[in-house]
Amino acid sequence: MVQDIITTFQKRYNQEPTVIRSAGRVNLIGEHTDYNEGFVLPAAIDKEIYFAIAPNGTASMRAYSFDLHEKASFNLEQVEPSEMVWANYLLGVVAQFQKAGHTVPGFDLVFGGNIPMGAGLSSSAAVECGLAYALNHIFQFKVEKMDLVKMAQKAEHEYAGVLCGIMDQFASMFGKRNHVVRLDCRSLGYQYFPFDMREYRLVLCDTRVKHSLASSEYNTRRQECETGVAILQKHYPQVNSLRDVTLEMLAQHQDEFGPVVYRRCTYVVQENLRVEEGCLDLERGDLEAFGQKMFASHQGLQHDYEVSCPELDFLAEKAKESGLALGARMMGGGFGGCTINLVRLEKLEEFTRAMEVAYQKRFGQELPVYIARIVDGTGLLPTAKPEPSYNDSEWTR
Repeated sequence: MVQDIITTFQKRYNQEPTVIRSAGRVNLIGEHTDYNEGFVLPAAIDKEIYFAIAPNGTASMRAYSFDLHEKASFNLEQVEPSEMVWANYLLGVVAQFQKAGHTVPGFDLVFGGNIPMGAGLSSSAAVECGLAYALNHIFQFKVEKMDLVKMAQKAEHEYAGVLCGIMDQFASMFGKRNHVVRLDCRSLGYQYFPFDMREYRLVLCDTRVKHSLASSEYNTRRQECETGVAILQKHYPQVNSLRDVTLEMLAQHQDEFGPVVYRRCTYVVQENLRVEEGCLDLERGDLEAFGQKMFASHQGLQHDYEVSCPELDFLAEKAKESGLALGARMMGGGFGGCTINLVRLEKLEEFTRAMEVAYQKRFGQELPVYIARIVDGTGLLPTAKPEPSYNDSEWTR
């Protein structure tokens, strides 16, 4: 695919491009903690968007979507949202550079990739971060990486109309091979933890259920968390978010919450603890203990935060029952999308087949499965060939 994108660029624009790769992401533990100023534990994965790009000496962006076979051209002196959805992710990034005081010269672009659409692997963040990195590189704007992340996030807010948190763009940009990164969503401080993938893979099982309830229920969960914080602030003025809350605080004032708000707050506090304890597991190289926290995370999302769905619950339970996965849980906002499973390489084929057969039998549908390894975040395309032992393309079903 990379060579096809480069060749397409050469034929369309008659010049040689710079090539950038930008990664999709998974989140190992730490769901719905970001807007509660808590911790998340994402990683960049080898499902990526590739960009062939070069200045064109004009005042226009000429872009071609390799996957959609669509082209577009925009005057960069008058950047505004377009009716072409995919172009808005690009235009939004250009607009952020301009707002920061940079003049963005015209450029030619061909982009495409292998991030499954609608699977919750943050293809939009990969597009935004990839173009932000590319423009910063070819035009030497010298913008710091964290500022590129913030620009990519604002592009999604302002041009795609999605008020996302910062985790997706951060993970795409700051990913590190064979490491997860713990992000403090309050301070934006971060720390890497080893996640050696030589004997393991991340297996993503895609329910293909659309997130029909996600937006309304997302807002409801935020309100329920804020209600819990407001109650606790009467007793603990230092509490600014659920990040500052302990399980003991919740237990002491349980009667004031009501059962629903209490469960929501309990889940968030426990999930933050799971992230921190999971990082200790990784430092010890204890992936079995880490996997148990993934199972526990799903239980909390299913029963306390109530953002799962029957398909996700079935897959998580089957993974646990099979004994073939060290850990499994739903990933993302909920009500559909993927489960993320931690599987030993030697069990990969057996696990994948077992999940496909079980899902077909229960729901009468095929189960798309994606095998992922943890890679570096957005950057120039490496010239070195990947290690043969990491070639999982044959496992992507």
